[in-house]
Amino acid sequence: MRRLIQTLALMLVALHAQAFDLHELSTQMAKPAVVRGPFVQEKHLRALPMPLTSQGNFVLARDFGLLWLLKTPLQQDYRISPKGIARRDALGWQMLPERNAGSEQNRLFFAVLQGDTSALERDFELQLSGDSQHWQLALTPRSLLLKQIFTQIRISGGPYVERIELSETQGDSTVLRMPQSTSAMTLTDAERKDFVQ
Repeated sequence: MRRLIQTLALMLVALHAQAFDLHELSTQMAKPAVVRGPFVQEKHLRALPMPLTSQGNFVLARDFGLLWLLKTPLQQDYRISPKGIARRDALGWQMLPERNAGSEQNRLFFAVLQGDTSALERDFELQLSGDSQHWQLALTPRSLLLKQIFTQIRISGGPYVERIELSETQGDSTVLRMPQSTSAMTLTDAERKDFVQ
């Protein structure tokens, strides 16, 4: 009996030592200087039988921000940085108004892709499961405002974020898939120019 208890105790210690926590997730997500890849976004609306699908590419730069380059069904480029959100038009990058639903969603995506769990914890209860190669993070809104918009946000990934699902209170949802992300040490010249303009 004593040997069984000792074995169980050792197993519990080993399990605890292998536990993957929010700090480790943040550290893992913050390691790459640049993460880029394609994305597919599906907007599921209760009123439509098929989701609205858009595709493009993203560039997440730890020291600069996020480029969100929509290619289909229309071409539109966005830049999210500490300065705010900008959209590219014929004249170049134009800053968008600070307070609108789209900008809040973009800031949320930025925090999620960066693995900024401290920023997310301000607005959500976080529940993490899995390990560094296969993890899932459930976000439940804390604030009354967010509770009016989202019921839950589920994020999953491995070395990088691979899938984000936002479930909205009125029954609509958005699913974002980024299964082919890769990391790099530096930005391309064109990417750097987009960030600094």
